[in-house]
Amino acid sequence: MKVVSDKVSLRKARASFKGTVGFVPTMGALHAGHASLVERSARDNDRTVVSIFVNPTQFGPKEDFSKYPRTLEADLALCRKAGADLVYTPATLYDKDHQTWIDVENVAAPLCGERRPGHFRGVATVVAKFFNLVQPTRVYFGQKDAQQAMLLTTMARELDFPLEVITCPTVREADGLAMSSRNRYLSPDERKRALVISRTLHAVQTLFDKGERDVDKLESVMESALGAEVDRVDYAEIRRWRDLGEIKMIEEPVLATIAVFVGNTRLIDNIVLTPKRGKLASRQGAKRPA
Repeated sequence: MKVVSDKVSLRKARASFKGTVGFVPTMGALHAGHASLVERSARDNDRTVVSIFVNPTQFGPKEDFSKYPRTLEADLALCRKAGADLVYTPATLYDKDHQTWIDVENVAAPLCGERRPGHFRGVATVVAKFFNLVQPTRVYFGQKDAQQAMLLTTMARELDFPLEVITCPTVREADGLAMSSRNRYLSPDERKRALVISRTLHAVQTLFDKGERDVDKLESVMESALGAEVDRVDYAEIRRWRDLGEIKMIEEPVLATIAVFVGNTRLIDNIVLTPKRGKLASRQGAKRPA
């Protein structure tokens, strides 16, 4: 596995690759969820590239950019074990007078976009830069960040990037907590309380499986189930899966999605509910619908 930190070395290494190239963009502090994406890419492609870059432009002024965990040596060991061929670790990707930004308007508007102004502009811009630098055949994201994956799929399609965006299932701890780099911020008590997130999604899944299709009723269950276990609910909503639009009755696949604060840590999770099957749709290896 080769590690490079500048654009010239990245382009030189990329030019030497033959066949298909998979790409997994990350902000480091890697865990088994990231490893599953790298392993999937290594299975699907001739070569796999991983980026490790804590992107400052997707953090708000009161968010945790300076405290975001940076564990490069452990990250490189994970990438090597998972099958990466090349890891790109730039110190920065922006000129001092950087002024070009990408906005994916409708998909970025609700949910995290509403609560974190400018976040998705930073995400879309840095990922577009990576797409141009790495020139991957396929790029891999996790279902936990469903809105992000949908936004980047839309961006890739509308800006004609010649690649396929693949969304892989959320990887969970044995007790159900979705894996996240921010889980390491949680105290033992907060870690225990955070389990209410997956329990809440399971409760919604159970009601849905029994035939409940009224969005207001399901959202009410989500809010009640979260209860006093979390310190703040950012949102607990059900949105149309294909475009995150609002709906009243579930007649097509939907995203049941949660963002909460446990202590000072913001955690997100979601499941997809599909009326035809009444079960979670993992859609592993499929392109996200437009």
